[in-house]
Amino acid sequence: MKNWYQRFRTSTGLSPFVWIVFYILPFYFILQDSTTPQVVIGVIMILAYFICYVLSFTSKGWLVYIGASVQIAIATAMSLLFGYIYFFLFLAFFIGNVKKRGPFITFYTILLISTFATSYYGFIAHSLFLIQLPFVFLSILAVILLPVSTYNKNKEEKLQGQLEDANKRISELVKLEERQRISRDLHDTLGQKLSLIGLKSDLASRLITNDPEKARAEIKDVQKTARIALMEVREMVMEMRGTRLVDEIVHVRQLLEAAQIQFHLTGNIELLNTSLIAENVVSMCLKEAVTNVVKHSNASSCSITVEPRETVLTVKVEDNGVGIKNTSSRQRGSGLQGMRERLEFVNGNLEIISHEGTIVIIEVPSSFKLPEKEVDG
Repeated sequence: MKNWYQRFRTSTGLSPFVWIVFYILPFYFILQDSTTPQVVIGVIMILAYFICYVLSFTSKGWLVYIGASVQIAIATAMSLLFGYIYFFLFLAFFIGNVKKRGPFITFYTILLISTFATSYYGFIAHSLFLIQLPFVFLSILAVILLPVSTYNKNKEEKLQGQLEDANKRISELVKLEERQRISRDLHDTLGQKLSLIGLKSDLASRLITNDPEKARAEIKDVQKTARIALMEVREMVMEMRGTRLVDEIVHVRQLLEAAQIQFHLTGNIELLNTSLIAENVVSMCLKEAVTNVVKHSNASSCSITVEPRETVLTVKVEDNGVGIKNTSSRQRGSGLQGMRERLEFVNGNLEIISHEGTIVIIEVPSSFKLPEKEVDG
């Protein structure tokens, strides 16, 4: 019983005891000027409608559609016999929660035809329709709008949920890619330098007796290589901790000033709609882009523009240097391929414009919240 209660409440968004209150009203209609057989038939239809309505929300597959068909038949009969049209409101809410497009359109069309037909007949045959005329018109309007609005809302929430799931998957892929990159860096840089230190140390130990001067030179090379390895380890640790764009802008300014390149910053660097992973990727790409400016552009000025918008973050790095002459180097060289690979994992994009100078445009989408799950139907 507890599982049934929880499932019904999750599906409808309301406690079943709240819905029971609305089932008191039809008894008022069937008890007015009705014979005993009509009252019995009316009570049976109300109970049957209630059972089918509950089972439609707690069932799956073909049972849902059979229940909806029975509800439409009972709602039509209640309107024709007793002038009670409000069962169609329950149906409007239920049909809006049907997820499949084909059944939704079918039931929605049948609902509209049944509502309009019974309403037309009710105005002719039942004086109650004229008495409750404003409520009847409001009910008809709700029957028209409620299923469509509910269906579209559920569909939008489903798409946003799928997008959030995709973003989570991308985040996991970004973590995996970063682990692989760190592994490659350790093997290609730190591993080689440690091997070199070991070889030169062995060589210095053999030369220390026969050729002390050359042994001292080898020891100096060992010390220099060790310092370089330590610096690279520190850089890798900083990247593993993650970098905020605000902090990276400070480092970029210091790097450009040290290279005697004028630095200009425009836009808002306080990011509110961007995930931490996407911001970290943008910061790493910005660092790579500015490093390329310092090493390869021969520029005297570098401008950075940060444009955080509701759906996308855009960062532009523009210099007045020599540009990128070789198209193959534009795709592969200077770490640009690594930037593309990082951005792909956060569904981002990299664009390079090279004419008189170079413009590097980095774009990543903003984050979304996970909506509640759609009900079965």
